Amino acid sequence: MNGVWQVLSNFLAGLGRAQFFLLSIVQAIPSALARPRLLVQQTYSVGVLSLIIVVLSGSFVGMVLALQGHRTLVRFGAAESLGVFVALTIIRELGPVVTALLFAGRAGSALAAEIGLMRATDQLSAMEMMAVDPVRRVVAPRFIAGLISMPLLSGIFTIMAIGVAGGHAIGVDLLGVDAGSYWSQIRANVEIEDIRQSFVKAIVFGAAISWIAVYQGYHAVPTSEGVSRATTSTVVVSSLSVLALDFVLTAFMFR
Repeated sequence: MNGVWQVLSNFLAGLGRAQFFLLSIVQAIPSALARPRLLVQQTYSVGVLSLIIVVLSGSFVGMVLALQGHRTLVRFGAAESLGVFVALTIIRELGPVVTALLFAGRAGSALAAEIGLMRATDQLSAMEMMAVDPVRRVVAPRFIAGLISMPLLSGIFTIMAIGVAGGHAIGVDLLGVDAGSYWSQIRANVEIEDIRQSFVKAIVFGAAISWIAVYQGYHAVPTSEGVSRATTSTVVVSSLSVLALDFVLTAFMFR
């Protein structure tokens, strides 16, 4: 019983430290916005370098979804509804969720490892000795970059999955679904509210992943093993947080 209470108390203490750390990041955001060049560099590192994996994953997810959806819809004589099936599934759920999981694996781990290495090599301590706040100079720009990149990557994932190389390519070019029916079903059934909810999910996921990544890296034990543990924890905790937040947001949006 004592062990359970110890684990619970450690979890609550860590959650409290993470919340105070988030508060310090929020306070440092105005200072980070005053350095646009640094912000652009971090957005490139976090977002642009994650673009290839998002594009390829979105294409394959759209292809698989079109193949599986067409097989099911044909049984009910509703093959012409393939477009709206793919679109709503991607926009409402798979787009932001799969993008967030990919973002956590690629960008989140990179952020944690980078900041953790700076901690292990005493770069953060050197900044503090020179009266430079590491949260303002290092953490906040990376947090903002993740917050900006995640919705954009989610939108690109959705576009690739529904149209360019995903659902449209398989449904229309391979399976013979009428192109006009494919797009007309999407226009008739996909609403602005669906897109707004997807955008909100992407922002929340981006904030959660960036927060976890910079926290794990900033508080990593200054050893190679500590940096490795922080990187692994970032991916695991971020992935679980994304799935939990997706349930909460979906339940709230469709209540």
